[in-house]
Formats: sequence, structure tokens, C-alpha cells
Amino acid sequence: MDNNQIDYRQLYEEGKRFLKLELNYSKLTAVEKMAVLLSSIAFVAVVAILAAFVLFYLASTLVMIVAEFTGNEWSGNLIVAAVLLLAIVMVAAFRKTLIIDPIARFLTKLFLNPDDNE
Repeated sequence: MDNNQIDYRQLYEEGKRFLKLELNYSKLTAVEKMAVLLSSIAFVAVVAILAAFVLFYLASTLVMIVAEFTGNEWSGNLIVAAVLLLAIVMVAAFRKTLIIDPIARFLTKLFLNPDDNE
């Protein structure tokens, strides 16, 4: 009887140790994936801010070029504003293809990695 009791106690201790290790592994994996996610968000934010500055300077240059051809600065501003508005409409129209699907693929690859199931 003592042999069986010792085996159950050892089995309980091993199971408890296994669950602690699994919990620690899950925490470590979650922290790693959150670090990748947050660094990607930070990278996209920095690129978006820099792209906004570049777009501003390109739009200003385009206004000057169009103003030379039309003879009026206000018409250059209107034409560039129309082009930028058209770009906004195009991005809104194709938001699933341009924004939602790539984000969903990234998150799927990040959180549903098939190697995690081993």
C-alpha cells in the first residue's frame, strides 16, 4: 500500500511541475508575441508619420507645378486636393484588400503558428 501511495504522490508532484512549466511557457510565448505585435505597431506608426510628411512635401511641390501650368495657385491647390481626395476614396473602397486582409494574415501567422501545436 505504501508503494502505491508514494507513486500517486510522485505522479501528483510531477503533474503539478508539468502544469507550472506549461504555464510559464504560455506566459513566455504570450510576451514574445505581444512584443512582436507592439514593435510592428510602432514601426507602422513611425512609417505612417514619415509618409505623411513626405506626402505633404510632394503635394506642395505638385501644387507649385500645377500652378505654373494653370497660372493660378488656387487652381493648383484644388487639383491637388481632388487628387488626394480620389486617393482617399480609393483606399476606402479597397480597405479590405489593402488594410484588413494584411493585418488579419499577420495576426493569424503570429498567434496561430502551426509549430505551437507540437
